[in-house]
Amino acid sequence: MDKKLIQKYNIPGPRYTSYPTVPFWNPEGIPLDDWKNTVKKSFNQSNDNEGISLYIHLPYCESLCTFCACHKRITKRHSVEDPYIETVLKEWKLYVDLFEKTPKIKEIHLGGGTPTFFSPDNLKRLIEGIFKYAKKATDYEFSFEGHPNNTTKEHLQTLFDLGFKRNSFGIQDYDPIVQKAINRIQSFENVKRVTDLSREIGYKSISHDIIFGLPHQKISSIKDTIAKTIELMPDRIAYYSYAHVPWIKGVGQRGFNESDLPADAEKRKLYEIGKQLFFDNGYYEIGMDHFALPTDDLYKAMKNKKLHRNFMGYTASKTQLMVGLGVSSISDSWYSFAQNEKNEMLYTAKVNNGQIPIFRGHLLTADDLIIRKHILNLMCNLETSWQNDALKFKELPQVLDALQEMVDDDLIVISENGIVVKEKGRMFVRNVCMAFDVHLKRKKPETRIFSMTI
Repeated sequence: MDKKLIQKYNIPGPRYTSYPTVPFWNPEGIPLDDWKNTVKKSFNQSNDNEGISLYIHLPYCESLCTFCACHKRITKRHSVEDPYIETVLKEWKLYVDLFEKTPKIKEIHLGGGTPTFFSPDNLKRLIEGIFKYAKKATDYEFSFEGHPNNTTKEHLQTLFDLGFKRNSFGIQDYDPIVQKAINRIQSFENVKRVTDLSREIGYKSISHDIIFGLPHQKISSIKDTIAKTIELMPDRIAYYSYAHVPWIKGVGQRGFNESDLPADAEKRKLYEIGKQLFFDNGYYEIGMDHFALPTDDLYKAMKNKKLHRNFMGYTASKTQLMVGLGVSSISDSWYSFAQNEKNEMLYTAKVNNGQIPIFRGHLLTADDLIIRKHILNLMCNLETSWQNDALKFKELPQVLDALQEMVDDDLIVISENGIVVKEKGRMFVRNVCMAFDVHLKRKKPETRIFSMTI
């Protein structure tokens, strides 16, 4: 680990779940008719061959985790479940009415918030309501996020019976001091319970999410957390860098002092120690922040260069059209992005008025589409090529000039027709992508809007 390189490249930067990134979407937004037209175009191009993806945002949590940057609503009133599901299903019907034939769904992900805040019966009503107007693709993959403290056997069995074969549980850290600081108290026993139950029921892929860089986190606590994780051997592990962005998310991430956070080389050491422990126990690194056993579909997708990345993160499935349902959800038609209203009252009002409830978006230009492919290649495969003239764009010479310093630092290799990120440069892949990001270059933010890259 080169501390000088970490110091040099640890700068604010996007995570590139999309390109252009949300802060650089067209400030005028996207006309609703343009959004609908790109959805229909993408649906017609992809439905027969690959199907579509659905991301359903279920925003409710019973308590606030102070590390979380997701859109959520804190409540203990479960009476919110019924009307919310009713609105999501109405929104889905608005999309179905755009399609000329029955949609085939390849991928569903229930995210949050806390999806298992909802009762098993209501989750069943939601999924059955979706398939009232759709059918499953042949090789579908359905997944959900669960909280170890409130995920019951009934949740697991109900969703499994509906076709869900993959789940993920937020672990973050087992250290009680860290848990108290981030207000996420959960025991190893609860995590073991839901992991074991998932295996007994038949889930084919179980993922645990761990975060490094949390307040009060030390080498001893991360080693203990990973040792406990290895004891359960989840099929996948997401090892995320804590994104400290209180200027965006407000009071939620101010539950501790910034001086409590491990920084720069200290934080990176937590990652390197964790990575080596995963390697020592048979896991392989996938893209950025992810590890998987060789039996898991994510590893197989990486080996076959079929790994995909979107607003749901890394996925072994690729679809051209991803429809986001629910408050704050982001949809991706490949040709454009659109985000739903973040305010639940506005979201509900638009849906009840028969309007797809977007409030902002971006229609990609021809150059956006080319650069998007390069960034996707880099984030998934750690390489990209412009051997095909269709993948060249006018700013490419400037991009290569900007990357020369990373060549000199032995992090990447640039050939006549492409770039390969070296193993030493893997931790800096976001920086490589930033060189391609012409929107970021044209209009550098005057205030800090991104988390640090390392």
